Amino acid sequence: MNVNEAKTILLSYRPGSSDVEDPQVAAALALAKIDPELARWLEAHCARQQAIGEKFRQIIIPAGLKEQIISERAASEKAKFWQPKPMAAMLVTFVLLLGMLAFFWLPKRGQDDTLSIYQNQMIGIALRGYGMDLTTSDLAQIRAHLAQDRAPADFVLPAALQKVAVAGCAVENWQNAKVSMICFRTSKTLPPGDQSDLWLFVVDRTSLAVLTVGELPQFSKINRLITATWTQGDKIYLLGTAGDESTLRQYL
Repeated sequence: MNVNEAKTILLSYRPGSSDVEDPQVAAALALAKIDPELARWLEAHCARQQAIGEKFRQIIIPAGLKEQIISERAASEKAKFWQPKPMAAMLVTFVLLLGMLAFFWLPKRGQDDTLSIYQNQMIGIALRGYGMDLTTSDLAQIRAHLAQDRAPADFVLPAALQKVAVAGCAVENWQNAKVSMICFRTSKTLPPGDQSDLWLFVVDRTSLAVLTVGELPQFSKINRLITATWTQGDKIYLLGTAGDESTLRQYL
């Protein structure tokens, strides 16, 4: 199995489902563990599926829709010809809305991915374990290292975040753009092996140009982390840590 064949198989893969029991899926996942290109592709794919799932879960099904469908179906079996009914029209509209949502949220070649996918991919990096490119408590060294790697280095830290100890940094990739990952260590006790518990991702706005991100932080829960996303100057910032909104606000 080559990388392209694995991608084709994994297009229908849904994280956390029984798909892993399929021998072909299992083989493709095994290949992703040893092939960096496939691993990056799979990470983006899983983030995309999670973002799509979250949008579908936000859809509110009209009250009584199931019961009405059943009753209208029973009535239609007795009818000699079909007549449109208000609830049936509502069902058609509902299905069309689902189709439109899928159209806009399913991945399309040549289109920019969404903020949700970006957030899920970056937070996934923080949660799954990572290796910092540079381990240091010196922010100036971090900026110099990021600039040398042509990643965003002229970021502006909120006043409260400037008081938190830095632990190091790494450079991640997003749609052929470089993302600066700055790792912080708060006063919390860290699990063995962990070096940080607060992460800031900085990317140029041009990399997410199709999105509208305001200057005021937008809070959202992603996996087990609370995140804040905002724009300042020509950068988009994503800050994440464990806890709730009040936990994160103390660093903004």
